[in-house]
Amino acid sequence: MRLWHEDLLTELPRQQLLGQHRECCALRGLGWNKKHATVNYVFDHFPYKLFQYHMKVINEMKRRGYKNDPLWENPAYRGKQCLPYEVVFIEQETTPIYPEHNECYMKECLENLAEKGIHLMIEMPGS
Repeated sequence: MRLWHEDLLTELPRQQLLGQHRECCALRGLGWNKKHATVNYVFDHFPYKLFQYHMKVINEMKRRGYKNDPLWENPAYRGKQCLPYEVVFIEQETTPIYPEHNECYMKECLENLAEKGIHLMIEMPGS
């Protein structure tokens, strides 16, 4: 389980991008508040931040011509197994959406991808 640094979304190969969509769906649904070392920081924020991140994933999927279930574009939607949120605390989008997506996290993500044989040509800030 991992949410890739949001600056990598436009560069991710198809498999990782679609996997990221599935991960977001799982976290928004029954996976919410189920602790996992690499995504625990998500639960320190309101679920709306995950929705904002997921929309970046969905928008990249659309840009590439992939289809998604439009129900996921509703911030209250939590999948077929969960009731929707009754109240959604809307937050202004920040850059990055998650403050944890910093330079150190970018490096960690790039190293993780490299271990999978995926080498992205991303210029690190301060390089």
